[in-house]
Amino acid sequence: MSVDARFSTLLFAALLPSAPVVCAAEYLDIDAAQKAVFPEADAFREILLPLTPAEQAAVLERAGPQPAHGRWRVFRAERGGALLGHLFIDEVIGRQSLITYALGIEPQGGVRDLEIMAYRESHGGEIRNAAWRAQFQGRRELDQLRFRTDIKNISGATLSSEHVTQGVRWLLALWQVALRPRPATG
Repeated sequence: MSVDARFSTLLFAALLPSAPVVCAAEYLDIDAAQKAVFPEADAFREILLPLTPAEQAAVLERAGPQPAHGRWRVFRAERGGALLGHLFIDEVIGRQSLITYALGIEPQGGVRDLEIMAYRESHGGEIRNAAWRAQFQGRRELDQLRFRTDIKNISGATLSSEHVTQGVRWLLALWQVALRPRPATG
């Protein structure tokens, strides 16, 4: 091949639009996420949470602006029949694709743990970093889950960091509205 032909081939290849590189990775299935967040549990029971329109509005009002969510599920984590907490599986949009994560909430309302189950973006997988995820542990109130104030951003993973933080706010608001134990009335 002549030098001119090679140059033309390289120039043509350089002008083609590049396809984004997507590094989809499944890290945990539901069973593994359950064991990671509540290792002492001996049973997980899925809960159906049909929300009334008023409850839906209350969750959104508490949680604030939200990214697009995919499917979500809730499990009751138990040991010997006693409640250890609730495990939520949720999906939020990252930049272009869904991020699947698991969140544990203890019976008193504190965030127990956050696990990234599947990450389908080309950038931003740093949200799997244990130090970043640890920022959520123990937080009980929505005003303790403000992005860039309470939960730090990760450079190169801004949308993923922000959307997972917003998703955690939504799940905590959901727990507060639908699952928080209510004081007995007498």
